[in-house]
Amino acid sequence: MKHCLPVPPTPAARARSATLAFALALLAGTAHAQAPAAAPLPPGLQPDVAAAAPVPGALPLQRSRSTLKQLGLDYEVTLRGVQGTAGIPFSIRSDQVVDHAALHLKYTYSPALLPDLSHLRVTVNDVTVATLPVSAEEAGRPVERDVAIDPRLVTGYNRVNLQLIGHYTRECEDPDHSSLWANIDSASYLELGWLPLPLSNDLALLPVPFFDARDTRRLELPFVFAGQPANGQLQAAGIVSSWFGALAGYRGAMFPVSTGMLPARGNAVVVATPRNLPAGVAPVEVSGPTLAVASNPNDAGGKLLLVLGRDDAELRAAATALALGAPLSGASATLREVKDAAPRKPYDAPNWVPSDRPVRFSELVRSTSELNVVGYNPDLIRIGLQLPPDLFVWRKDGIPVDLRYRYTLPEGADKSALNISINDAFVTTLPLNGRPLATSVPQQLWQKLGARGAMPIQQPLLLPTGPLSASSQLRFHFFFDRPRAEECKNTFPDVSASIDDASTIDLSGFAHYMAMPNLAAFGNAGFPFTRMADLSDSALVMPDNASGDDVANALALLGRMGASTGYPALRTRVIQARQVDEHADQDLLVLGSRRNQPLFARWAAAMPVGDGAQARRFGLSDWLFNTLPAFLSPDARRTDLPTVAEVGVRPQAGDVLLLGFESPLRKGRSVVALMADEPGHVNRLFEAWFDPARLRRFQGSVVLLQGDTVRSLAGNQTYYVGELPPLLALRWFFAHHPLWLALGVGLVCLLLAMLAGWLLRRHARARLKVAG
Repeated sequence: MKHCLPVPPTPAARARSATLAFALALLAGTAHAQAPAAAPLPPGLQPDVAAAAPVPGALPLQRSRSTLKQLGLDYEVTLRGVQGTAGIPFSIRSDQVVDHAALHLKYTYSPALLPDLSHLRVTVNDVTVATLPVSAEEAGRPVERDVAIDPRLVTGYNRVNLQLIGHYTRECEDPDHSSLWANIDSASYLELGWLPLPLSNDLALLPVPFFDARDTRRLELPFVFAGQPANGQLQAAGIVSSWFGALAGYRGAMFPVSTGMLPARGNAVVVATPRNLPAGVAPVEVSGPTLAVASNPNDAGGKLLLVLGRDDAELRAAATALALGAPLSGASATLREVKDAAPRKPYDAPNWVPSDRPVRFSELVRSTSELNVVGYNPDLIRIGLQLPPDLFVWRKDGIPVDLRYRYTLPEGADKSALNISINDAFVTTLPLNGRPLATSVPQQLWQKLGARGAMPIQQPLLLPTGPLSASSQLRFHFFFDRPRAEECKNTFPDVSASIDDASTIDLSGFAHYMAMPNLAAFGNAGFPFTRMADLSDSALVMPDNASGDDVANALALLGRMGASTGYPALRTRVIQARQVDEHADQDLLVLGSRRNQPLFARWAAAMPVGDGAQARRFGLSDWLFNTLPAFLSPDARRTDLPTVAEVGVRPQAGDVLLLGFESPLRKGRSVVALMADEPGHVNRLFEAWFDPARLRRFQGSVVLLQGDTVRSLAGNQTYYVGELPPLLALRWFFAHHPLWLALGVGLVCLLLAMLAGWLLRRHARARLKVAG
């Protein structure tokens, strides 16, 4: 049976569907259609879920359970004080209708709480759903309670608040007394029952339902080809996968690949020509680059995103239009004119902090409201800093920050302070005394002449470069010292604080220069490929006779690049091993095994780990580095990692290798090779890559995955990428080549002595001539 693309519904049909959807939602006790996730959709992409309605009996009720740890609270929450509060965010997908919701709470509370004055209050979106008593019998012991949540309260983005209303005495009490506490176990869970909500086949809903920003789970989106994809098809698929990878961001994204068959369940992307469509997709009239959304014939709740074109150029044009957000509507759209995106500049990835100008903090947060806090126990203010990995910080005191901040001025002298850190590394403390921090006596005297408390406070800072990495977080913690109150009087004023969005961080004084290979830079930021956000200086080298797993690995890699840059890989090339000489001036990402990737045999001498059956070969430079005294050696290899020579790496069956080395084709260009005898085993590497704890172990020249264990090794040679200003380059060269510095100084002294001698002899001849 053939399945044709659906015809967009008429206005009358839309109205009937909307009415039916409203009635069914009301009967089910719901108010919206959605499910787990976090991070709002960009403006204009909120789907109109009323365009379709669930069909009773067609799609079964489904249930999901998420612990507080899975919802982002991976620690035991402690509520302290008279009104201690903790918030738990959760969200609902656009293609789901919540029918049932309940919170299973595991908690313990202080035995000192007075039962008749204390309780635990549970709210959902600021509506109270339960007040849990604190009986004396259960005090100090683990307690479990089920809290039913009216599904009509559940919207797209939700917040469960747990508030301890606690009192330990009927007389005057200290609101911060140590006996006022309740612990919430992170094993508590939220249970949801929901019905899938079929959406209309409308391109205007994209990226929903293929990616929903409300879903915090890892994105797993199958790609379907009619047969083994040619390089042109794979390049178009890579643009789409990198776009979805950029959307998925921190969640991660995987793209399983099948040839000729649609998935039995869920959504998928089909990349094909009209003459060669996978089985189950009806013939489509294609007169140019085409994008369409169709129902998955194998699953009533699944959708297919069709990326179609008559040739490779049209496929790339359709993928480019999709990734760049061309205005689309209806079930199908033919793109008559697709303009290429403007060429990117180095280091201009949307996710990276620009390094050519001062950057305002307002550019680094989604909303300036994230820079504000209130109360005596405020949360941290967090600002993400995704820095170019190759910032050259040698002989730099730090990264300059022009910090401006405001706060409620404390009454009198106290211990209130602003603590600043990078990730978990402490940077400095600034007193909240109404004046900037004075580091010298003249500054202190000058500040006393000015008015105290003029806001905003402007404080220049230097962030130390040591704790910074490719992906860091700048944290500000306002600590307000609670003033002492008279007995039985509450004289605590309301307090608030903010980091001014006009504060700036400036990377423009740093050059770009880095010792390579550096797989930490590749793992965290996709460097050096992501130096150009569209990957225009990169090529992906596929193995001969690539399998579906090989293609899936390539799409996952490009998805990781998109997640690093926030931009699709519009200009990367997909090539075969026989074509590498034509792309010598590009960074190369090489996939395959020793069986199907000829480059691994051809470049064995240049790789940090060659053929697994033989030991690594060393060149003359390795002998020099090991023979010369350390202070004469220009080597910049890692000394904190074992080398491949020390451990004798011999990959075994099932191992996965990630290798970094200088391109044998062009000096200064990089190769990163992903080698596995079975391409399906590479999934384990991606699992490690998505795990922040194991990603930290990606270092040096070689990452060896044995089972689930990650080992990093240093290679035996080093090269550099980037450029330094002439004077800085000269200083850097002589700092690492002291022998040449000594020879240079000696030569300069000799030349000066020769010049002085010549001048003296000339002067003597002139005097003798005058005397004669």
